[in-house]
Amino acid sequence: MRPETAEWVDKAENDFRAMCREGMVTDSPSYDVVCFLAQQCAEKYLKALLTEADIPFAKTHDLSLLSRLLPGTSSYPGLAEMLARLGPCAVEFRYPGASADRALADDAAEDAREVRAWARKSLSLEEMSKSKN
Repeated sequence: MRPETAEWVDKAENDFRAMCREGMVTDSPSYDVVCFLAQQCAEKYLKALLTEADIPFAKTHDLSLLSRLLPGTSSYPGLAEMLARLGPCAVEFRYPGASADRALADDAAEDAREVRAWARKSLSLEEMSKSKN
C-alpha cells in the first residue's frame, strides 16, 4: 500500500472509531456528529481508494463525484444510494436549522460501516473490516 493511501486509511479509521464512540453515548449523544463522522469516514476511504489507484481528485466532499472516478463502483450494489444518503451529512447538520435524530444517525453509521467494509476489502484490509469498531 502506498504511504499516502495508508494516511487516508488512518484518517478514515479515526473518524470511524469516533463515530462508533459517539454512537454509544447515552447521556446527550450528538447525532449530528455521528452523521458528520460517518460521511467523513466514507469520504476518506474513497480518497484512499483513489490514491491507491493513482487517480487524481480535486478537493471535494462530494461522495458521488469521488465514486464516479473509481472504476468498478457500479458493480457494488447499493453503493450509489449509500453515498447519496451520506453526502448531505457533511454539511447539513453543522449549522442551525437542521438536526439529526437517532434513526438518521444509526442509518448513517450503518452506511459508513458498509462503505468501510467494501473499501477495506478492496484495499486488501479485509481482516479488520469484520469488526464493528
